[in-house]
Amino acid sequence: MAKEGYSAATTTVAVLMLFSMFCLHITKAETTTKLGQEKIRQLHFFFHDIVSGKNVTAVEVASAPTTDSYFTQFGLVRVIDDWLTEGPEATSKMVGRAQGIYVSSCQQNVHLLMASTFVLQSGEYNGSTLSMVGKNAVFDKVREMPIVGGSGLFRLARGYALARTHSFDLKTGNAVVEYNVTVLHY
Repeated sequence: MAKEGYSAATTTVAVLMLFSMFCLHITKAETTTKLGQEKIRQLHFFFHDIVSGKNVTAVEVASAPTTDSYFTQFGLVRVIDDWLTEGPEATSKMVGRAQGIYVSSCQQNVHLLMASTFVLQSGEYNGSTLSMVGKNAVFDKVREMPIVGGSGLFRLARGYALARTHSFDLKTGNAVVEYNVTVLHY
């Protein structure tokens, strides 16, 4: 005949569940106290996408057999390590790099799927990053793309980036794009 009461396994599971809930509560409390007040920041820089010539910063790594048959270069994939500078000139002070990929993702229009990390390398944001993922309708006057995260001073960041083409060379494909970034972070 079975004993009345709880088995050792049931008791162990109950104790582990209570301990887990206690740990989650402590973790939540620590996170709340460490984050502090949410802040808003405005960043401004120029993105140099150099696909040909000296000091190339964007290289083709893949394409579909049909990519060249589309004026949009549908299927083209590039990896980037683009310069971020204070001004539009290549000689302007470097503030960081945009590292990631972009993919020509539309057959009818020049739209890029961009997944890049802005790696900031100077001033108060040195060592911090912002992550941007979204559609870049290249020939629109202003393009809005979401900021979906960050690290360092931009931990738990969210916001948006507004991109405007400063210059584009049709012959080389090289471009300089002005970015105004608004970000909320802790």
